[in-house]
Amino acid sequence: MASQKNGTLYVSVTNDLTRRSYEHREGLRKGFTKKYGIHQLVHFEAFGSIELAIRREKRLKEWQRQWKIDLVEKHNPHWNDL
Repeated sequence: MASQKNGTLYVSVTNDLTRRSYEHREGLRKGFTKKYGIHQLVHFEAFGSIELAIRREKRLKEWQRQWKIDLVEKHNPHWNDL
């Protein structure tokens, strides 16, 4: 997810993407995403197990910012809200 205002990026894992996106978009979840106005779903990946999803999340959180930007732009060059 990303903030259109300040370009902040957020990486997380969920078992219900629709619900989680809605919560962030509407500011229903307290914490980082609400504080930084992160409302846009700009990239997502689906996995067959929670273990694989968590492993990928941890890897992405270690990535440099530019690598994350490149990943988003590869699949969503206009940063559309998915």
